[in-house]
Amino acid sequence: MVQAKDVYKRAVMSKYEFLLRISMLGHKRMGYFEKIGLYFSAGLPNKINNVPLLLEKIGICKTLQSHFFAISYLHFEPILDWLATTNPPKHLIAYCDSDYPTLLKQISSPPLLLFVMGNKQLLHSPQIAMVGSREFSEYGAQWGRYFANELAINGLTVTSGLALGLDAICHRGALDVSGNTIAVLGSGLAQIAPRSNVRLANDILSQNGAIISEFYPFEKARSEYFPRRNRIISGLSLGTFVVEASEKSGSLITARYALEQNRDVFALPGDIDNPNSHGSHYLIQQGAYLVTKPTDILEHYSGFLSSLNRQNNHENKESNTVLYPEIFAVIHHQPIAVDTIATLVDLPIPELTIKLLDMEIAGLIITVTGGYIRNRTI
Repeated sequence: MVQAKDVYKRAVMSKYEFLLRISMLGHKRMGYFEKIGLYFSAGLPNKINNVPLLLEKIGICKTLQSHFFAISYLHFEPILDWLATTNPPKHLIAYCDSDYPTLLKQISSPPLLLFVMGNKQLLHSPQIAMVGSREFSEYGAQWGRYFANELAINGLTVTSGLALGLDAICHRGALDVSGNTIAVLGSGLAQIAPRSNVRLANDILSQNGAIISEFYPFEKARSEYFPRRNRIISGLSLGTFVVEASEKSGSLITARYALEQNRDVFALPGDIDNPNSHGSHYLIQQGAYLVTKPTDILEHYSGFLSSLNRQNNHENKESNTVLYPEIFAVIHHQPIAVDTIATLVDLPIPELTIKLLDMEIAGLIITVTGGYIRNRTI
């Protein structure tokens, strides 16, 4: 164990310990990180040699240098031990690092440190924040998952907060189609909250996703941390899509951050009698983009997506090769009853039922309460 009284004698320090100590130096920390970034334009080495000299070069006075070295190693040892474990891979990315996310760097209060579990390269992928209320309707759940499916399969990384409700549904929607998703926590990464979503977090990691936080790994969730978390969700993303939100939903905080960060805000309209949609309608009234189909968002970001044509090509392929295309054309993502289908395609129900069974076996449609819907992975 390294004792605090011996620290001052050390001229060599690991990158992570150096960064953690800098992050505890008061209100001028951002300036120090910016100078470190200029001094090491290609990124900090894993080992810092001649620490006192570097502190002088980035403008830290003798008094603060003494404070830097006097901070007990006990503050850092659990964090450094946690970072050293490799299953899943863990990283600490600082504001001064060359791989700090570019979009996040542009916001007014970027986090100095980002702890990352999983695939850190996803932080540089084109992202769409998908957020919504913890209390949600079946409408919100259905369309949240559907849009997450479609946006992810077309190349957008779905970024959300791992919260109960629509956040979790949107993460799961991206995973369902083997898409990319990032969860931003309001706690440390060793204290995943809510505990009921630990399985979802593990699934994100097992499917090459990422979980990130600005809080030290063992920091427990606190109510005041979640608004801070929301600015990171919007800050990482090209735009924020509010799927369903009440007037008091925390999702509106994320949307407000997005506007302050000069990012796009999208909202899905809902039933005017549904209180869960009142916040979404408010955003639309204030100028948010009204969204009714995935291409409303995908076309907005066509310059960032090399795979945008996949959806259009996929739809053309459906019309040319799908089994019973005249039937498939009238089945969408809202349940439709068999007698309604029969009327629309002018087929007797016994003959239609046989064809619907063929389509279900082929994986094109699925049976749900109220009739049939398209298989959302198709």
